[in-house]
Amino acid sequence: MGDTFVLATEKRRRSDDMDGVGEAKKQMLFNPAAQGGGDPAAALASARHEFGEHGGVNMSIEASATFTVMEPETMRRMFAGELGPDRDFFIYSRHFNPTVLNLSRLMAALEGTEAAYCTASGMSAISAVLLQLCSNGGHVVASRTLYGGTHALLSHFLPRTCNITTSFVEVADLEMVDSAMVEGKTKVLYFESVSNPTLTVANVPELSRLAHRKGVTVVVDNTFAPMVLSPARLGADVVVHSISKFISGGADIIAGAVCGPASLVNSMMDLHQGAIMLLGPTMNAKVAFELSERIPHLGLRMKEHSHRALVFATRLKDLGLKVIYPGLEDHPHHELLKSMHNKDYGYGGLLCIDMETEDRANRLMSYLQNYGQFGFMAVSLGYYETLMSCSGSSTSSELNSEEKALAGISPGLVRMSIGYIGTLEQKWNQLEKALNRLQEVGFPNKI
Repeated sequence: MGDTFVLATEKRRRSDDMDGVGEAKKQMLFNPAAQGGGDPAAALASARHEFGEHGGVNMSIEASATFTVMEPETMRRMFAGELGPDRDFFIYSRHFNPTVLNLSRLMAALEGTEAAYCTASGMSAISAVLLQLCSNGGHVVASRTLYGGTHALLSHFLPRTCNITTSFVEVADLEMVDSAMVEGKTKVLYFESVSNPTLTVANVPELSRLAHRKGVTVVVDNTFAPMVLSPARLGADVVVHSISKFISGGADIIAGAVCGPASLVNSMMDLHQGAIMLLGPTMNAKVAFELSERIPHLGLRMKEHSHRALVFATRLKDLGLKVIYPGLEDHPHHELLKSMHNKDYGYGGLLCIDMETEDRANRLMSYLQNYGQFGFMAVSLGYYETLMSCSGSSTSSELNSEEKALAGISPGLVRMSIGYIGTLEQKWNQLEKALNRLQEVGFPNKI
């Protein structure tokens, strides 16, 4: 397949005219890597705007599974890779879909990459990237602190099915990371920009430098920090997302994205060798439309998530609780994050409270939800309500006890995704009410 398919800038005329030029308002050049400087909001504002079929300010939804052509020769040329979405030629929606492609352009603008394509889930995006970059017998170096599903994929599924092995490292130990990467053997260095659930911050520029020196591709999961961090602008090659979280913001959609070089994204859509094309984690066009309507206000949402997280983390710390939040000056990676982040978006919308034991964690969450009405006991993140879970027994349960200890996941670690519903003081009063009630029943704040 050609190497320009994901950067369509023109609307094809219905006559299959190979040299036709579409209407002016559909010809806004899209080159996100060169637009908007370092600010993701500016890059999004500079991205091509897709108008509706009849002049609507919102794009139309292309719900078709298959696409027709006017001439038989056109279909042959599409399957031969001579014509593609770069010139508005589409075959089948498992390959490229116009509505999904538009959302993908926004994701590329957000992350400052040359291209992107969206998938049916975050895990499908991660799996597809790793399978595209690694062959049988391949080697990955990965952070030992990862989302449980990703850890299970690397430690169990890929070795069993593909003989792809992973060396897990402490990503903050640059010497350990460097030693684990073997030039000519290691294909991918994989880590999360801000780790799930411990909120450790990866030194993206330095890790990328070490990897590139050995010819290793850097893949970063930026699910915890959209807008806050821009890994590709810091040196990473590929950025993956679970769009289900902050980017969606509604806890109602499952979706993922791969952002990176056009050559990689197009290879993943190749008819013969593409991981997305052949494994089929296809995003529904109606889902893509909904998400494209939410991305423009992602920056505003992230600012409020981050602002409230910092305020709550500061106040909880003052009450004597063991709080983990990279926006606090005593966080070991505070200065690192400060040096890398897009400052207008704060330090992220997640904080952790370490209650040391699962029983204490469960009691805290129960009172916060059922007495204080502060938030919900639920996995996931990025919702307008606060979501909280005990990570060791939920989203990190795929790790065994030894792996959790190495990852720094305490049995009583409560992960909170701070919402923005209501006023800040209203929500703080609800939180404080629950903490006061816990004290009344003999549960001390200080641990």
